[in-house]
Amino acid sequence: MSSAVIAALTPVHSEPAFPQSCMSSDESILIYLSVSGSTTPLSVLGSDSIESVKLRIQTYKGFVAKKQKLVCGGRELARSNSILREYGVTDGNILHLVLRLSDLQEINVRTTCGKEFTFHVERGQDVGYVKQKIAKKSKEFVDLEEQEVVYDGKLLEDQRLIDDICKHNDAVLHLLVRKSAKVRARPVVKNFELSVVASQLDDGKNYEVGGDNVTRQYDEHDFKRDYEVVLRKPPDRGFLLEPVIVNRKIELPSQIRDMVHDTSVGLDSGSYPIRSMEGTGGAYFMLDSSGQKYVSVFKPIDEEPMAQNNPRGLPLSLDGEGLKKGTRVGEGAFREVAAYLLDHPMGGYRMPFGNAKGFAGVPPTFIVKCFHKVFNHPGDATVKIGSLQKFMENSGSCEDMGPAAFPTEEVHKISVLDIRLANADRHAGNILLGKEGEDGQTVLIPIDHGYCLPETFEDITFDWLYWPQARKPYADEVIDYIKSLDAEEDIAILKFHGWDMPRKCARTLRISTMLLKKGAERQFTPFAIGNIMCRKTLNKESIIEEMVQEAEDSVLPDSSEDSFLETVSQIMDRRLEEIARSLS
Repeated sequence: MSSAVIAALTPVHSEPAFPQSCMSSDESILIYLSVSGSTTPLSVLGSDSIESVKLRIQTYKGFVAKKQKLVCGGRELARSNSILREYGVTDGNILHLVLRLSDLQEINVRTTCGKEFTFHVERGQDVGYVKQKIAKKSKEFVDLEEQEVVYDGKLLEDQRLIDDICKHNDAVLHLLVRKSAKVRARPVVKNFELSVVASQLDDGKNYEVGGDNVTRQYDEHDFKRDYEVVLRKPPDRGFLLEPVIVNRKIELPSQIRDMVHDTSVGLDSGSYPIRSMEGTGGAYFMLDSSGQKYVSVFKPIDEEPMAQNNPRGLPLSLDGEGLKKGTRVGEGAFREVAAYLLDHPMGGYRMPFGNAKGFAGVPPTFIVKCFHKVFNHPGDATVKIGSLQKFMENSGSCEDMGPAAFPTEEVHKISVLDIRLANADRHAGNILLGKEGEDGQTVLIPIDHGYCLPETFEDITFDWLYWPQARKPYADEVIDYIKSLDAEEDIAILKFHGWDMPRKCARTLRISTMLLKKGAERQFTPFAIGNIMCRKTLNKESIIEEMVQEAEDSVLPDSSEDSFLETVSQIMDRRLEEIARSLS
């Protein structure tokens, strides 16, 4: 896990740090780089690429951070080869910079009784985690509540992040444990208070799903049975975790139930959620009861990029649109779950839920209600709604390794998922590298689907488009899987699980599925289909956008959706035949 810091580029009155010589006055743009509270002006050209600006920031005054994200006017400047002018960046604009820094920080801990400990802690960890490390090092400090941690003469709260305290990669953080704690045994919790779906209860009575009147005591063994359970918040606990069930016919698979159970037990044992310092939204790694193993990742909708409680300092969205064109702030959790639901296993649709691994391997994901004090609460702490996704063991992401090492069939699975869902945020950093089977075969694990199924095709991006595997044809079994896809069935599945897709998003799914099926039928490679969906330059529409626009210009204003889609299909057939002839 790596860490990040937000640097807002805000206008101030001072001389530029970089001379404006060799810059034409009509093109130069003055922006302001703010890192850890210090602000420095930066002169750039409107014709500078996003990548070149990042490189200048990277090398300026020895500040090195290779993996950066720039946000301007509520839109991520994601295309590295595009220029600032194409994104509408002008003199005086406010930009926000997300930087990933060093992963580990060395921490020295000195106690009042003279003991010393040294840890290497991820910057995304917090003070509470350091307390847990101390407790595991010495039985004298088991009682975490009796510990007070001080840095530079100031008392630190448990939720303070190491990255917030220490701003330099080579600095050593000195902590003082004020109170020696007594060893205190932790009581073993034998029972869980549960709400159970009525149709699965032995008495067969007609209860409401998740209703407060349906409560019974079950021991830990009973919890593992095939009941759909919703954890309730006991009055004396400082956390809450409940799956959000909108349809009593939904039967949670065991992997979802186990994920919720393990996460809940971890919270109950005192394992604090750890906020990830990577990305542009709030994401929390949830630990098991040992405090050593990640079991899930929680993403609250109110901490999404440009949402009200976003912890990265990004501005609020003025019109509700997200960082990617055609997405809405607050809908990321639904899209995360949608990617899991629509990643059907080979050989059949998953309805309503199933335990089989999806074709592309999207981790199990579900909407939950969750409460914990470490979440970002500018005001009073409140219960949050968000997505809970199973944490997948991995050896890093695809950006840490060259693409030549990735199995072709794994890349093709990702491509099918992304084309079908019109993913607007597929980069190498959100594809994890995993191992599977006795021989340790490499598998690719797609995560972060908060920008799939957008209303438009404007921001579609696929990093795998430039990998050599994308130029190889699909295998017969992949083509058979593609033939089995049904956009109408997919829309019905999402509605069954509580997301009645906006009309424009449903249209995107129908058209992208249509393109995938027609392209596969013509033996098009992932590269060929992906090139139809992705823009070559920021301001030139993609081929699929041209098809949609031509269809919109051809049909009458009051035409039905079926009539519109039929027109799209005819136009698509014609354009694909033209492309096929050019490729032959």
